[in-house]
Amino acid sequence: MRVLIVEDDRGIASFLEKGLHAEGHTVTLAGGVAAARPWLEPGQDGVDLVLLDLRLPDGHGEDLLRGVRARGLDIPVIVLTAKGEVHEKVAGLDAGANDYITKPFAFEELLARIRAVIRANSQPSGAELVVGDLRLDLLTKVAHRAGRRIELAPREWTILELFMRNPDQVLSRTQILNRCWDYSFDPGSNVVDVYVGYLRRKLNAPGLPPLIQTIRGAGYRLVRPGD
Repeated sequence: MRVLIVEDDRGIASFLEKGLHAEGHTVTLAGGVAAARPWLEPGQDGVDLVLLDLRLPDGHGEDLLRGVRARGLDIPVIVLTAKGEVHEKVAGLDAGANDYITKPFAFEELLARIRAVIRANSQPSGAELVVGDLRLDLLTKVAHRAGRRIELAPREWTILELFMRNPDQVLSRTQILNRCWDYSFDPGSNVVDVYVGYLRRKLNAPGLPPLIQTIRGAGYRLVRPGD
């Protein structure tokens, strides 16, 4: 899942970024309203969840949130509020937030709230992605192929989600790297090939056609069985 953190406190932002990366999510940091806006425009396929501080150096998070909802975007938003600031919680919810969490908070509580808003949010993708005989549960992060349960490491799950949201489309190594790793990761690394290899071995099964194809000089694609 792709998470946008809109938070100007570097300590909190770093804490959230490290924790969400460890859970296998792709994280983008924005220190203010201006930095966040490009990620929250209609047609921008870049964010699945927003963690939004309301007190930002160049504006108020509530105004940013109202703009998101006014443009018809239903991205789940969890507001980060100061302890005891009841009016901020109310204002955030009224502006269109899905939930709020009070600082300081335990990371486990944040993960639980994230799971709750994803379950409750009526995204077009639903709670499950299906391509042929392959299913991916977006809540439990477990895949099944032809009825066989496939346990995935966090990074493998992130890559598989990207493939399944773009079936039959060739994805370059750079696209996969940018969507599934931190932006500062070395583009010359072969980490994409290594993890696609791990994923390929887990998805393949005797008697079933392979799902991930290598397109020489271009990248990889997930094909539907029979294509």
